[in-house]
Amino acid sequence: MENISVSVRVRPLNKQEQSDGFAWKIEKNSLCQVDPKTKELERARDAKYALDHVFGPQQSTREIYEVTTQGLIRKLVNGFNSTVFAYGQTSSGKTHTMRGTPDQPGIIPMAVQEVFTIIEALQDREFLLRVSYMELYNEDINDLLAPENIKLPIHESKENGVYVAGLREDIVISPEQVLELIQQGEANRHIGATKMNEGSSRSHTVFRMVIESRAIDSAVEEPSANPDAGAILVSTLTLVDLAGSERVAKTGAEGIRMKEGTAINKSLLTLGNVINKLSDGAAVAGGHIPYRDSKLTRILQPSLGGNAKTAIICNMTPAAYHVEESHSTLRFACRAKRVVNNAVVNEVLSDAAVLKRQANEIAELRKALASAGNADVEEQISHLRAQLLRSEQDNELMRIKLEQETAEREKAQKQVEMAKKIMFEKQQEQAKEEGGRKNNRRETWCPGRSGWAPPLAGRICC
Repeated sequence: MENISVSVRVRPLNKQEQSDGFAWKIEKNSLCQVDPKTKELERARDAKYALDHVFGPQQSTREIYEVTTQGLIRKLVNGFNSTVFAYGQTSSGKTHTMRGTPDQPGIIPMAVQEVFTIIEALQDREFLLRVSYMELYNEDINDLLAPENIKLPIHESKENGVYVAGLREDIVISPEQVLELIQQGEANRHIGATKMNEGSSRSHTVFRMVIESRAIDSAVEEPSANPDAGAILVSTLTLVDLAGSERVAKTGAEGIRMKEGTAINKSLLTLGNVINKLSDGAAVAGGHIPYRDSKLTRILQPSLGGNAKTAIICNMTPAAYHVEESHSTLRFACRAKRVVNNAVVNEVLSDAAVLKRQANEIAELRKALASAGNADVEEQISHLRAQLLRSEQDNELMRIKLEQETAEREKAQKQVEMAKKIMFEKQQEQAKEEGGRKNNRRETWCPGRSGWAPPLAGRICC
C-alpha cells in the first residue's frame, strides 16, 4: 500500500503573460500565492500547498523524469503496473511534459528508451512488448494506430481486467519502432486552435505498453510436456496526456471547439470526483466510486486506487491572470496525494499472456528453423508473433462488430414489437369505446301501426 506520487511543474511565463507577472512563490516542495509586484504573500489567499515535488520553470523535463518516472519504469520491468499522467488547465505545458520536442524529449520517449535499456541488460529472461495508442474524443474511444477503429467499447474480464475491446496492439522490438508508431498516432489525434493555445489538444490520449517476460529456462521447455511451466510476468505501462480544462470566456471556443471543451471538462470533473471519493476513504469504507461516469476514469480505474504505481504531474502557469485555475489544479494535486494504491507483482499462468497463447506455435517454428539451419531465428519468431497477434485482433474486431450488429437488430426488433403492441392496444381501446357508445345509445319509443293509424285518403272524420 502506497500513496500516489504527486508533483507540480510550473512553466515559464509566455509572451502574453509577461505583463501579469509571476504570482507564485516556490519554497522547496510547496507553493503559495504572492503579489506579482511586491512578491509579498497574498493574505486573501494564504493557502500553502505542499506536494511530493515542485519543479520550477528552470528545471528540465529530464530532471522531472528522473525524479517522478524512472523508478516506476524499473518496477514495471519487474512485474508492477505503472502509470504517469499530466494534469492541468489548457496551455499549462502537459503535452510538452509528456511528449516533449526532438531536442528536449518528454516523459513518454524517455520512458520507452529506459524500458529497452533495462530489458537488454537482462539476459536471463525472454521479453515480449506490445503497444497501443488511443484517444478519448467527445467521450468516444478512437484507435490512433488504426484510425478506422472508432467508438470502441470498454470491456472487463477476470483475466484482462478493464480493457478497450478491438484496440490494435503492435508487437515492438526497438524504441525507434515505438516512437515511430507514436508519431503515426499523433497524426490522427484531434488538435485545434483556441485563443489560449494554437495547438490545443482536443482529446485525452492514452499510450500503453504491455511487457511480458519469463525465465529463459521456461521459454525453451516443451509446452506440451509441462503447460504450466514458468509463471509469466505481465505488467502495463500507461502514459496519459490529458487535455486541459477550459473556460469558454478565456479560450473563445465556439461551435465544435465548445462541444469539445464541454466533453473535456465533463471527463475531468468526473476524474476530480473519483479522486475526491478515494481521498476521503470511500473505497475502504465500501462506498461507491463513480469510475463508470466517464470513459476516462473507467480506463484509469486500475491506476486510481487499484493495482498500479502511479505518478501524477500537475502542470500550471504562474501568471496572475490564471490564479483561479492554478488554485484548482493545486487543490486537485493535494487531494490526489491522499489516494492509496495497492500495487502487486502480476504473475500469469493462463492464456491471458500472449507468450503463453503462442507457446506451441513458437516451439514448432523453432524446431523447423533449427532443422533447416536458418540463422534469422529471432527475426522470424518476431514476425510470426506479430502475425498471430494481428489475427487475434482481427477476430476480436469481427466478433465485436457481429455483437453490435446483433444488438442493433435485437433493439430494432424490440422497437417493432413494441410499436405493434401499442397499435394493437390502441385498436382494442378504440373497439371498446365504440362498443360502449352503441350500448349506451338512448332508446326512443315509437308506436306501431296497430296502436295508431294515419287517416285514409278521402275519409272524412266526424
